[in-house]
Amino acid sequence: MRTEPTLRISLGILGMLLGVAAYALVIARYVPDLIAGWHTLLQTMVYIVLGIVWILPLKRFLAWMETGRWR
Repeated sequence: MRTEPTLRISLGILGMLLGVAAYALVIARYVPDLIAGWHTLLQTMVYIVLGIVWILPLKRFLAWMETGRWR
């Protein structure tokens, strides 16, 4: 087991934070205009799905941060 962090982990965390911030800004900017006239329950479902979608690519990204390989 590694005792010291690598540069890859530090860059990975920074990249992950920037990616999530960019995703949140895009969602906050464009989605409300698209779904403003929808029923409240449908809007809630859209935001729940969008709140889960950003998690999907994290498995491979975290594996890369730990091992240096994408698989």
